[in-house]
Amino acid sequence: MKKIVLFWIIAFIITAASAVFQRMTGPTYPLSGKVTFEGKELKYKFDRSHSTSEDCKVSLAVNDNSVKGVLFWRKYKFDKEYNRVEMSGNDTLTAFLPKQPSAGKLEYYVELYKDEKVIDAPNDRAVVIRFKDDVPIWLLIPHVIFMFAAMLLSTRTGLEYFNEEPDFKKLTEWTIGILLIGGFILGPLVQQYAFGALWTGFPFGYDLTDNKTLIAALVWIFAWYKIKKSPNPKLWVLIAAVVMLIVFLIPHSVLGSELDYSKIESH
Repeated sequence: MKKIVLFWIIAFIITAASAVFQRMTGPTYPLSGKVTFEGKELKYKFDRSHSTSEDCKVSLAVNDNSVKGVLFWRKYKFDKEYNRVEMSGNDTLTAFLPKQPSAGKLEYYVELYKDEKVIDAPNDRAVVIRFKDDVPIWLLIPHVIFMFAAMLLSTRTGLEYFNEEPDFKKLTEWTIGILLIGGFILGPLVQQYAFGALWTGFPFGYDLTDNKTLIAALVWIFAWYKIKKSPNPKLWVLIAAVVMLIVFLIPHSVLGSELDYSKIESH
């Protein structure tokens, strides 16, 4: 197998693995777990991201008609007391969280009870869910493709470090170009549709997704500069690829847009 083909295969595997890791560890990925109640193991999967267009369904399979449930929810960082909603159903208990404005967050948990016995799910913390406006698929898919391609190109360019006769210039230019399109054109448009703001990173805010994209772009632009000016830019290219990988591993939507309920409501 030619080395160049091997490099592309390795780059794809690293990119795919990091994308899965980022997705599954992010704050918008459904929270899964299990609790034991009356000797039975009950599995749950609670949403942490939902559309502003409809209420969010919360369900938990109990497989026991005598087990009842209550959904408790409140506005994140705003309400002091939880709202109480009786859950309906027999084998599967169901209730709904009220839809919120874009970037609005709720925290919630389910309480199960039978006779005098009570247990919470999750049993250690409330689930935080953020609502967002719908993003058109014609925009979302290209954004995801371009960001995946940027990471793939970044990793492949970094692997060029191990080539006996490395050719950094074209790969670096493609990496920067795809990253700029995916992260600074399509990305802000996605955020505008979802949360009504094009950019909430530096210098306007602390959105980690925006800021990590900015850091990756700046590091790669610096590496491109070193390719033009330094007789041995290999180390700078490798550093840029490693930084991009670290940035890409940071879960998506951490420190993302968050509605301040105090600005739109009063007690």
